[in-house]
Amino acid sequence: MVAGKSLNAGKKGDPPVRDQPIRAVIFDLDNTLTDFIQAKDDAIRAAIDAMIDAGLAIDADTAHRHMYDIYLKEGIEYQRVFDRFLQETVGDVSDRILAAAVMAYRRARDGSLVLYPHTKMVLNRLLRDGYGLVVVSDAPRFEAWLRLYRLGLQHTFDRVFTYDDTGARKPDPLPFQMALDELDVRPDQAVMIGDWPTRDIRGAKDLGLHTVWARYGDKAPPYKDEALKAADTAAGVEADFIVDDMAQLLEVLAELNGRKD
Repeated sequence: MVAGKSLNAGKKGDPPVRDQPIRAVIFDLDNTLTDFIQAKDDAIRAAIDAMIDAGLAIDADTAHRHMYDIYLKEGIEYQRVFDRFLQETVGDVSDRILAAAVMAYRRARDGSLVLYPHTKMVLNRLLRDGYGLVVVSDAPRFEAWLRLYRLGLQHTFDRVFTYDDTGARKPDPLPFQMALDELDVRPDQAVMIGDWPTRDIRGAKDLGLHTVWARYGDKAPPYKDEALKAADTAAGVEADFIVDDMAQLLEVLAELNGRKD
């Protein structure tokens, strides 16, 4: 675990990236760069309140659980969750109530989706120092790009690989290998940072990348099975480094590059 050091990576006099052991960083997107789970939950709760205000007779807590049951079956990016919820709850999809839910969801989501502390500073430092930067995400391509634009990161990365680009989800090695090929680096010259240990950490580690568990973003969706939570935590400790703040990634890179900052 990296903690408690001063953050001076990339100071004047350091060798250029091409002459250092580590030349590239691969980032997960959701819950690594931004708190996607919190933004999602804020948006869902806002949508439920809006449906109640529009006249739907539902219990908010029951509706919350029902929404996540749908996501559990269809995936957290499922785009017709409100239609499905209304059909299963009242047997009819009212355009008025659906519109209320969608508008409330979008407003809350856009307001809640923000970068984790120090993320912009770290990305700017890495860009300045010449590291290759890539995103590897299991999110659908369009949704991933929407989030990157909302976060102001649309020009930050050399390439963004999503499930639609790779056809494989982590921990499958293909997304990681595609990122390495894009960056033109060997696995030992790259670092992978992600919040989901059984996907981000094990997938990258199996291919030979240096791994960083973003423990600050390890937040399970509501109602996630406890056994799955425990499996993720167990996988997390297999990472080469564990960080509780994005800023500590600079310390990781300094250590891997043999600098004593």
